[in-house]
Amino acid sequence: MLKQEDFRPVTLSDRAFFEHQYTRYPQVHSDNTFTNMVCWNHYAHYTYAVVGDNVILASTIDGITRFRAPIGPRNPALLKDLLRFSFDISDNEPIVLIDAETAGWMKSVCPDLTLVPDRNHFEYVYRSSDLADLPGKNYLTIRRQVNKFRKNCASTVELITHDHLEEVKRFLIQWCEWKGCEGDPVLAHEKEAVFFAIDHFDELPLSGLMVRVFSKIGAIALYEPLNRDTALVHFEKGMPDCDGIYKAVNSETALRLAQSFRFINRESDLGVAGLREAKMRYHPDHMVEVYTLKKDADSPDVPQFI
Repeated sequence: MLKQEDFRPVTLSDRAFFEHQYTRYPQVHSDNTFTNMVCWNHYAHYTYAVVGDNVILASTIDGITRFRAPIGPRNPALLKDLLRFSFDISDNEPIVLIDAETAGWMKSVCPDLTLVPDRNHFEYVYRSSDLADLPGKNYLTIRRQVNKFRKNCASTVELITHDHLEEVKRFLIQWCEWKGCEGDPVLAHEKEAVFFAIDHFDELPLSGLMVRVFSKIGAIALYEPLNRDTALVHFEKGMPDCDGIYKAVNSETALRLAQSFRFINRESDLGVAGLREAKMRYHPDHMVEVYTLKKDADSPDVPQFI
């Protein structure tokens, strides 16, 4: 039976363990990635339990602990144990960010579970070649903006190395001052996450590039492999020094990733209307759909069928 003491914090020293687990059981959503967990640990307080060949993740935000479905070989008994445990200590959404394949399996084991789509955390996945080449009428406006940027802004592109990290941090400080991170709780948490990524760049499976505008860093992107055919862009930041710089760093990132990956996951929109519109403008190939387990409002205790 699962117990709270089975869960231990996710730390940098766990990288090899998670890389081994995810090699065997590739992930499709960014939330479960090791990089995401350690970078956002200050906010989400990730923990994990190992049960046989399975891993169960949990996060605690504002005092509420929620779980992820087991990552490993399908084990109905473990799923039912997690359901009992999560119903006992979590709120009305005990298991979250359940990918579509896992949701189908959970319903096959417990058909009466209530699984609800979580559109705000659907992730946008694009063809790398589309973002790199911006082909056809669908990308005409974006293509023009990128070309205008390249014409009007003296820019160069460099891969981020250890030697650039202090300069990148100075850029991020300027970006946060421009965005007003300290006055916005969401941006304040994101600031801490991206600074962690840079401070521990050599300890994480990250790569990155920067676009220099008139010799100064104007934009950066940090990314990593998510699975065999998909790369994941974790962070993308740009200053308003030259119009079109975000579209330019997007395109430059895709040009490099398209050499090795068929798809690029650019994460979710978190329900932000302007961000959703911007992500849809790039015409995703597909979405990574995720679901939330909801307790029955009329009967919030552990269901009898479990």
